[in-house]
Amino acid sequence: MEYITLLPRKEQSLERRHPWIFSGAINNASGPIEEGDVVEVRTSNDEFICLGHSAVGSISVRVLSFENVPIDQEWWNQKIADAIAVRQAINLPNEKTNCYRAVHGEGDLLPGLIIDIYNHTAVIQCHSVGMYLDRQKITLALQNAFGDNLHAVYDKSKNTLPPNCDIQTFDSYIYRVEGYNSDQEIIENGHKFQPNWEEGQKTGFFLDQRDNRDLVAYYAKGRSVLNTFCYTGGFSVYALANGAKQCTSVDSSEKAIHLCKSNILLNNPKGEHSEIVADALQYVRDMKANEFDLVILDPPAFAKHQKALLNALQGYKRLNAKAMERMPKNSILFTFSCSQAVSKEQFRQAIFSAAVIAKREVKVLHQLSQGADHPVNIYHPEGEYLKGLVLLVQ
Repeated sequence: MEYITLLPRKEQSLERRHPWIFSGAINNASGPIEEGDVVEVRTSNDEFICLGHSAVGSISVRVLSFENVPIDQEWWNQKIADAIAVRQAINLPNEKTNCYRAVHGEGDLLPGLIIDIYNHTAVIQCHSVGMYLDRQKITLALQNAFGDNLHAVYDKSKNTLPPNCDIQTFDSYIYRVEGYNSDQEIIENGHKFQPNWEEGQKTGFFLDQRDNRDLVAYYAKGRSVLNTFCYTGGFSVYALANGAKQCTSVDSSEKAIHLCKSNILLNNPKGEHSEIVADALQYVRDMKANEFDLVILDPPAFAKHQKALLNALQGYKRLNAKAMERMPKNSILFTFSCSQAVSKEQFRQAIFSAAVIAKREVKVLHQLSQGADHPVNIYHPEGEYLKGLVLLVQ
């Protein structure tokens, strides 16, 4: 195994167990290192400090272990088992929910790896070359952990690997039992959905909003609901199931609206539902005053890196201001940011500015984040990517 040596005092973040090593911290390497190799990291005093996957870019190593142990199949079996034990500790799966995140990157000390479970199917997304090269070992570890309950493993890493990496790949099944059918129905808090991990966004369904969808249901009874950027219609399903008198789902993608409509019908709602293919930003600008007294703003990431931060904050401010201007007194606004580059404080400041522009009295009822199956490593606060506020607009 090749090793890299750090510059003096650059091991301090690793002593605090942060899982990233930036390129500026590296002094030299013992030999040629390929992207994705497992490398040993040493201090300037030539002392072992960790093992990790090498990478090209500002983050040069993603830490796998702070112990000097073989990164072999036995290691993978234990890491996957540890991650699943965390989900069992938070009662996932259960009789009302059979879809959840089983591995959440740095939150499970496996940076660059995402694994979502949809009933009997595991969907893998690799965000680093190292994880992609280890995907067969990861699959074997999943088979070892789930046994006969695992019917398929689907690799969906084509669009998540680093854009400049020297790997030509395509999304495909790594493992399938004989007679496997990908058209599976899942349940989340008792609601039915049909995710599409082969063609849908992310791994097929936004599992991180599970608890927040439940909160929408709590507030939805008797209200007229607008669900923007609706994708598969998760918020709409919950709202109608708990007595929303009307719900409108808006998304710019016809495929998303088709999925949304299918999920609404799957749950046999009693309330009225309409689906609209439209740019959600424009729809909010043009919507009638006082038409909706519960509005959900859950846009895709406005800022995927720091260079886009200023524009993202302006985008959140304008979108929320337009919504607030048109909402009736004592209405409820659920507003989110999934941009990792935007901090909780920056997002809250953008919403404060929106309230000022809209000239509305606004109270914070709840502060939201991702579900517990998307844990945040306390040594890696960057992992808290989902920010949300529930607001009373007066």
